[in-house]
Amino acid sequence: MDNKIRPQIEQLLQIMSQLRDPQTGCPWDLKQDFDSIVPHTIEEAYEVADAIEQKNWIDVKEELGDLLFQVVFYSQLAKEQGLFNFDDVVSGISDKLIRRHPHVFGGAEFADEAAVKQNWEVEKAKERAEKAQDDSLLANIPLALPALTRANKIQQRCASQGFDWDSLGPVVDKVTEELDEVMAEVIQTPQDQHKIAEEMGDLLFSVVNLSRHLEVKPEHALQQANKKFERRFRQVEKNVLEQGKSLDQCSLTELDLEWDRVKRCECNK
Repeated sequence: MDNKIRPQIEQLLQIMSQLRDPQTGCPWDLKQDFDSIVPHTIEEAYEVADAIEQKNWIDVKEELGDLLFQVVFYSQLAKEQGLFNFDDVVSGISDKLIRRHPHVFGGAEFADEAAVKQNWEVEKAKERAEKAQDDSLLANIPLALPALTRANKIQQRCASQGFDWDSLGPVVDKVTEELDEVMAEVIQTPQDQHKIAEEMGDLLFSVVNLSRHLEVKPEHALQQANKKFERRFRQVEKNVLEQGKSLDQCSLTELDLEWDRVKRCECNK
């Protein structure tokens, strides 16, 4: 590790150790364990992503520090239990990166980016086989991932072994088929909410598959759609307020007209 960086890392590790000191440490930090820290780690990762999305580089620096602290916290917990320490974490990721990039750190040569990616997947498969009792192709895809992201990873794994359509037509047909199955359940009398939810899940999974074939990250696409809707809705609220009314005083027709005006204004910019 760079000699200029090591003292700062050592300081951070020492701070963490003091926070966990049984006699003089922080009561909150002393109460934590691996499971209790997980929600904070997920929250910090999202805050990093949000800061990057906002292009707020001061916040990015701060949020990256918060995320690094999560790694240090887990490492301290593991050190106390004799499992591993921070140096083991750093050594592990360093070895992995070197192993997965033989074209950079070794003498391997690949024809193009696709070949590099294929080698990456081969190396990952070897790693999964070495450390997992579950030898399924789908082993070790984290359950805690956002559902859209996890669906995408499942499909990518299957596609890497040829379990995938090789053209867009069948993918689109599948989306249409799943939508028809949702509506077939909706018109049943009485409705079975469990079956509707199941068919909606299939529809969403097929939409993720369409996104993947179009090389669109579904989680990011939905985040952008959320932001667009929120931006437009906030403008509708503002416009209605400027007319001296509130949303609940407007009919749906009036709100739809206002929504269309907002869309046109955006398109004309």
